[in-house]
Amino acid sequence: MTTSLADWKGVPAPTVQLLEGRFIRLEKLDPARHGDDLFKALQGPGADPKLWDYLPYGPFPERSVFNDWLNNHAAHSDPYFFSVIDRATGRVQGILSLMSIVPDHGRIEIGHVTFGAPMQRSPKSTEAVYLLAKHAFEQGYRRLEWKCNNANDRSKYAAERLGFSFEGVFRQHTVVKGKNRDTAWYSIIDSEWPKVGAGFEEWLSEGNQRGDGQVKSLAQCRG
Repeated sequence: MTTSLADWKGVPAPTVQLLEGRFIRLEKLDPARHGDDLFKALQGPGADPKLWDYLPYGPFPERSVFNDWLNNHAAHSDPYFFSVIDRATGRVQGILSLMSIVPDHGRIEIGHVTFGAPMQRSPKSTEAVYLLAKHAFEQGYRRLEWKCNNANDRSKYAAERLGFSFEGVFRQHTVVKGKNRDTAWYSIIDSEWPKVGAGFEEWLSEGNQRGDGQVKSLAQCRG
């Protein structure tokens, strides 16, 4: 189907510094303020041993190398990095980014998702993705992407759970850490966002997230 975009003028590149949620807030990455907590969350005792398996960097047993990595992230506008702050404790527990940003065509991706163990399998991780997705579509983006190593079952499960549609696999797409990477592609487009976004909001609501656990799954909230 061909859709006329005769009036399309593009969208702005990300500049937002703060996004507030119920469980977390996203702040533009600031290594000076966020570095200590991030090192503890991602490299300290109890850190997820599989966290770095499919990322193009890490692990970072030396703090100086970790600092260089954070400073490099903070210096760029694509990827555009955020720290994830737990509202209950004020601790930074992860990072993620908007990336592959193409304002002229309204295309953007959520990537470099690196969540410490306290965030995983919790409303905090879901809300972090929701806040970035909501912001992107509110800014007028037409397409939100999620890409991962096709061998990364955790990331593929997350994409589908979060409402992204599978589009296919780019075979022999890149070489990462000396290994071939076939890349699985997922997306949400703007016409799908109202339903997907409403599902996020219901799932994150007080009525669904209770002290004894969730009432409905995210898929059920979308459905």
